[in-house]
Amino acid sequence: MKRKISLTLNGKAVADEVEPRLLLIHYLREVASLTGPHIGCETSTCGACTVLLDGRAVKSCAMFTVQADGRQVLTIEGLAPNGKLDPLQEAFWNEHGLQCGFCTPGMILTARQLLNDNPSPTEEEIRKGLEGNLCRCTGYQHIINAVKAAAAKQGA
Repeated sequence: MKRKISLTLNGKAVADEVEPRLLLIHYLREVASLTGPHIGCETSTCGACTVLLDGRAVKSCAMFTVQADGRQVLTIEGLAPNGKLDPLQEAFWNEHGLQCGFCTPGMILTARQLLNDNPSPTEEEIRKGLEGNLCRCTGYQHIINAVKAAAAKQGA
């Protein structure tokens, strides 16, 4: 039996009927046709599926779509309205904070929450804030540098 849901997705009101057991990651990719959140481990370990739910980073593979009913969901696609990149997106580009790009949307959205909560984090705080997101390519230092650069740009 499907359930009607309404949510704000990347700033736009959407309504759909979904199976109660449909994971949010599958809703985002298969129903909303968004490709930014990635399906990685499907056990909430890697962070590739991270989105912001009411401004808080959540792993969309670990929650049902019906749990997002009435809430705001922001994916990487919604972080750059009108094509203007968020300072974190620019910093990841400028600081070479990505290689294959698979983890990048989740890293950026997790870092967005971190910078919203703490606009001037230390390197240790950045590492702690990102520890639920895995990257198999970069060795993390360029990601840390990108978050530092975004924090400095936002504070300027």
